[in-house]
Amino acid sequence: MAITWILVANASLAKLYANLGPNKGLQLVKELIHPESRQKNSDLVSDRPGSMGANGTGGGTMRPQTEPKQHEAKVFAQEIAQALYQGRASNAFKRAILVAPPSFMGVLNGVIDGPTAQLISDRFEKDYTKTPEPELSERLASAIYL
Repeated sequence: MAITWILVANASLAKLYANLGPNKGLQLVKELIHPESRQKNSDLVSDRPGSMGANGTGGGTMRPQTEPKQHEAKVFAQEIAQALYQGRASNAFKRAILVAPPSFMGVLNGVIDGPTAQLISDRFEKDYTKTPEPELSERLASAIYL
């Protein structure tokens, strides 16, 4: 039976499990933590927004195109995508399932490479990062073969 990897993630925590086949349950392969995603936007920038001259009477404030928390979420998603890529490249799994909240799922989908994305059979838009393994197995029973 082919190994299935189950990624359970949000913007600050990712748990990667392996399912080795029927009646084998889930085994934690790797846990990734990204504490920067838990910080406030104001704590992630070193300075207040800069000002720029504006035509007219008022001044303008320069805002970054991407909020710092969004940037940190993307950085973490790229770290997760790299772990999935390495697993695929080393034939550590043949199928993958992603579980993440909708906002983070979109970021993940944007950074996972094409060949790895083809191995993803199911996506669940939920935050199960705090769910114990037995309950996680129940919630994902329709997609994994326990």
